[in-house]
Amino acid sequence: MPRYEGRLELTWTNKHEQLLAHEDGTYEWLPASDYRVAEVRLLRETESVGDVSERRAGDNLLIRGDALHALKSLSKLPEFSREYVGKVRLCYIDPPFNTEQAFPDYDDNLEHSVWLTMLRDRLMEIYPLLTDDGSVWVHLDDAEVHRCRAVLDEVFGAKNFVATVIWQKAYSPKNDAPALSTDQDYILVYSKNPDWRSNRLPRLASRDALYTTPDGDPHPWVSGDPAAPSAHRNQTWVYAIQSPFTGDLVYPADGRCWGSKQETMKELVEEWGVPYEVREIGDDERRAHICGVSVEDVRKGIGALMVKGDLDEARETVRERYDAGSWPRLYFTRGGRGGLKLKRYLGEISQSRVPQTLWLNDEVGHNRTAKAEIKALFPQLNPFATPKPERLIQRILQIATDPGDIVLDCFAGSGTTPAVAHKMGRRWIAVERSPETIGKFTLPRLTKVVLGEDPGGVSTVKVPAGEDLPEGVFPGQAKAAAKVVSTFLEAGALDDVEGIEAGAAKALVALLRKADKTTTEVLWEGGGGFRVLAVSESMFESDPDGLVYLSDSISNGELAEATAAQLGYEYRSDPPFAGIKGRTRLAVVDGVVNDDVVRLLVSALADDERVLVCGTGIDPQARTLLKDLRPGSTLRKVPAALLQRYRNAQRRERRAGLERRSTEPSQQTTEPEATASSSDPTQTATATGASA
Repeated sequence: MPRYEGRLELTWTNKHEQLLAHEDGTYEWLPASDYRVAEVRLLRETESVGDVSERRAGDNLLIRGDALHALKSLSKLPEFSREYVGKVRLCYIDPPFNTEQAFPDYDDNLEHSVWLTMLRDRLMEIYPLLTDDGSVWVHLDDAEVHRCRAVLDEVFGAKNFVATVIWQKAYSPKNDAPALSTDQDYILVYSKNPDWRSNRLPRLASRDALYTTPDGDPHPWVSGDPAAPSAHRNQTWVYAIQSPFTGDLVYPADGRCWGSKQETMKELVEEWGVPYEVREIGDDERRAHICGVSVEDVRKGIGALMVKGDLDEARETVRERYDAGSWPRLYFTRGGRGGLKLKRYLGEISQSRVPQTLWLNDEVGHNRTAKAEIKALFPQLNPFATPKPERLIQRILQIATDPGDIVLDCFAGSGTTPAVAHKMGRRWIAVERSPETIGKFTLPRLTKVVLGEDPGGVSTVKVPAGEDLPEGVFPGQAKAAAKVVSTFLEAGALDDVEGIEAGAAKALVALLRKADKTTTEVLWEGGGGFRVLAVSESMFESDPDGLVYLSDSISNGELAEATAAQLGYEYRSDPPFAGIKGRTRLAVVDGVVNDDVVRLLVSALADDERVLVCGTGIDPQARTLLKDLRPGSTLRKVPAALLQRYRNAQRRERRAGLERRSTEPSQQTTEPEATASSSDPTQTATATGASA
């Protein structure tokens, strides 16, 4: 993760700690090394939907549990870390916007500190999951967007800021707003590396409708500028072109030069049927002004493109050419009396477009769109409070991913992100904390997607109804033309036009609209599958005195897998062993490890293997025997051995904190101190060790 010396940094109460969220909505500030936040939780499968593979971690995953625990499990459990660390292409998150819906019981004075810590902790877990060309998109409103950007600068680096997308979420203004009606949300986009590049989007039909043929050219075109910037650096491309219509000299605008070399410009203007020649006309002063330099510094000896021969004959030739239609590519405006423009043909432009930061709701939907989609899926329920339209998520996935990429959303809510990712052929991981939300919305919605029972959102698309468009007319153009004619009609602009009656104009509008009618085409009919996982409860419990012990559920059957998770071993049920890391085996004994157990374990090892033995009880003589029989092997007691790792990390954190405070000037904050944890984790670990 990037570290930046001397960077600008946002500070807040208890920033150096992590936030442990409890099931009842309360929270607790803890050191990052405290076992309650550092513990790696197991992921238990509860069910599967549709077609799933033999590789549990390789399937689409819907995870029930707190995002912090789920993300840590994805990174630390070997089964999942192989599949996801450095392999997630996109993380889109739509966290709570810092309202009472997120933390209904916390003190308002700590609101920003709680929210910022919650978000920061999860962003730090997201970072290692991303691919080198991955990106994170954080969806917010005005409440926290400015503070969130400072946190993203710290976690991802300011140089990896890509853009702020503005989404027009409102369908209409709120007339009951006390001051201004807020129409937009923000999506902060950060990449993992500064050389991140977006995918291009398909061209819009509305843009294609701008291409017309006012001169009868068989190929639609728009008017473009034949000049380009940087006249100062390209002085040889700054010169006059004489108009064969008027004899006037046409120059590029100040600061600009012609966009092609002089030989090319000569060929283009000669398409009017008039010969040209390069001739010096003593216009250094005019050229110097255009280039922004003195006359002494302007490039000398640059001739103009002048009509060769009699100008009157040339005028007659080009007038005939103009009246014939389908003008040359480089043409003169205002019927020949104006300057120069260049035709840019529809067929020559890229069929893609660079994404822009302003997303209007007619392109990606609005809040009403989203609620209508949820209502169509669950007509018997009250709509989910804050859904997002599927087209909005589709736009993000188009820009930031390709088919087959992995998409992560750790604030899944109603499940819009995984639903759209599934339909678009992406793999996905969705994490949602609320069992009620998963039961009512997320799981049923994704099940409908798999079964092909979700006809809304991006499952369908509008396409032309038939082949009613004439050759050379593209989808959207007839509809755009109908809108223009209708506007003229409503404004009365056609009343005085000879030969055009209102009835005929109305009939033309109807014809154009009919020709450009659309129909619904189904793009998604179901398929695929996913697994539902649950974040397991902690393997530790504590009493009122701070004594930590193994939970009953863990000691009754899950001890081996949970121990492997904490120690970073890949869990394998291969009796008498429970895990492996390199050439070291892991053995977990829910009972006393004595001489007989040690001999059994050593006899099962290969000649070049060692063993780490963890037991809930230890015979002191067994340590010596294990060392003699297999040097390099280790015997540890649980849970003390596991908690010792967290205690050591905590000591390192405290030591680093003392060193940091000794070199930093004292700082005051106007924020109140947050309530600290009621138990000292170091004392807790010590007590455990004494009792074990």
